[in-house]
Amino acid sequence: MNEAEFHTILTWLVIGAAPLVVLGLVFISAPYGRHERKGWGLTVPSRVGWIMMEAPCVLVFVGTYALGDFRGATVPLILLGVWQVHYVHRTFIFPFRARVKGKSMPVAVALMAITFNSINAYINARWISHLGSYGDAVLSEPHLWIGIGVFFMGLVINISSDSILFRLRKPGETGYKIPRGGMYRWLTSPNYFGELLEWLGWAIACWSLPGLAFFLFTAANLVPRAVTNHRWYHDKFDDYPRERKIIVPLVV
Repeated sequence: MNEAEFHTILTWLVIGAAPLVVLGLVFISAPYGRHERKGWGLTVPSRVGWIMMEAPCVLVFVGTYALGDFRGATVPLILLGVWQVHYVHRTFIFPFRARVKGKSMPVAVALMAITFNSINAYINARWISHLGSYGDAVLSEPHLWIGIGVFFMGLVINISSDSILFRLRKPGETGYKIPRGGMYRWLTSPNYFGELLEWLGWAIACWSLPGLAFFLFTAANLVPRAVTNHRWYHDKFDDYPRERKIIVPLVV
């Protein structure tokens, strides 16, 4: 088996895992954040767990990318930058902005995320810097710039929505409040909607099977969790806005 065949198998495994993840999350909500609970074994502080599980998206991606024959080409470098804009923030900035003092994450959850993130970083980085075809002619193809535009629109929505959540609690406060403002006017989980847009944009910009695989797996994780969050808010707050959709404006 050569590397291209191995890479294709891994990519299809990610796609095949997506419906299994949906099925699992329908019955079991991931035990972190507002859904944190006992019974998942050894835990680590949430901030530590978050950095551990997101770090491969920076480190494995860069290391894999650097080994590619086309690592110095213009389009692969642009795509490298797009990927790292999200994951440098997600790995090294987001955990220190989030109000997670006193919260923990099961090691098992972190290890599952590390495994997936390492595979995902490899298949995407290897494709754009070695196995795919991204010559300078791609610079004139609309899908590249449309995808990048969708990505950055999603990034702005994701970060601004997270910022609203972070400002809900004053220093020393605990508990949960109803988020308001921004896209929370229309959605329970606009931060997840933003992330979906990011990786839809990535898939469009790359126009590749690995990019599509990542988008599908992201949706498989975020949509069921958004449904769980929506149900949680309605159960916890009698005055939760009934008009809010779950994750996609005007749709669901």
